[in-house]
Amino acid sequence: MKSKSTSAKLTKNSKVFKTIIEAIKDKKGEDIISLDLRKIHEAVADFFVVCSADNTTQLKAIIDSIEDRMLTVCGERPYKQEGVKNSQWVLIDYVDIVVHVMHTQSRNFYKLEELWNDAVATHHDDK
Repeated sequence: MKSKSTSAKLTKNSKVFKTIIEAIKDKKGEDIISLDLRKIHEAVADFFVVCSADNTTQLKAIIDSIEDRMLTVCGERPYKQEGVKNSQWVLIDYVDIVVHVMHTQSRNFYKLEELWNDAVATHHDDK
């Protein structure tokens, strides 16, 4: 079910998408990748945004940055959030965009991008 605030026309240039990427960059999230899932029928969202954090403090800072900025800039609260207690892999669900903030070791172990290798991947690091 799509929300009205993030319509089916969601793109990489949309305000929501850009806000999430910038919030991650502000807290030095690493290896930022978006996966465009719009052409994958089994996908539960239009995009996944995945990033890494070196430690629990940085992971929490990234999560807080995303949620604060999404609320102030876009007026959006997450539909759901999971994994905060363990702080190894936190999922923030904005319905059409699902953000995965992962400890570097967890990301290397789960290889989320490989599970969705049919998606078009875009790197968002400023290197």
